[in-house]
Amino acid sequence: MGLFTDAYDLFCIPPIMKLLGRVYYEDNRDDKYQIPQAVLATMLGTVLLGTVIGQLVFGMLGDRMGRRHVYGISLMLMVLSSVGCGFSICRTKTCVLASLGFFRFFLGLGIGGDYPLSATIMSEFANKNTRGAFIAAVFSMQGLGILASSTVTMVVSKTF
Repeated sequence: MGLFTDAYDLFCIPPIMKLLGRVYYEDNRDDKYQIPQAVLATMLGTVLLGTVIGQLVFGMLGDRMGRRHVYGISLMLMVLSSVGCGFSICRTKTCVLASLGFFRFFLGLGIGGDYPLSATIMSEFANKNTRGAFIAAVFSMQGLGILASSTVTMVVSKTF
């Protein structure tokens, strides 16, 4: 489920940014409901920056402190950051985007920690006969996470 949530969290933000553009950028004269490219690139790049840093930091910590312990820390960071992203509600668009960017960076750190640790832990604890199938199952969950993120966003958009 780790790589499922990684893909979900990485790929849910583009449609959410479209929704935020609809709410906060309706007064934009040139392109109605369009978020400026600089803001969009910053929001999308923040989580990727956190992911790269998280891979380096949590990968080294996993080797030093133990993979399962560091994996737990990484998952807790992902959970807390996801909740923080959900509560990024303010009255102004600057406040919403700043708090969302802040929590998305820490979510990226957690995702970055999950990437090297999930597959490594799975391969270490699987027996020789089923190791390949387990690794394939771990990475196939990314596709399901991407599909789920789009499905949830469309259902929520249609509902509200």
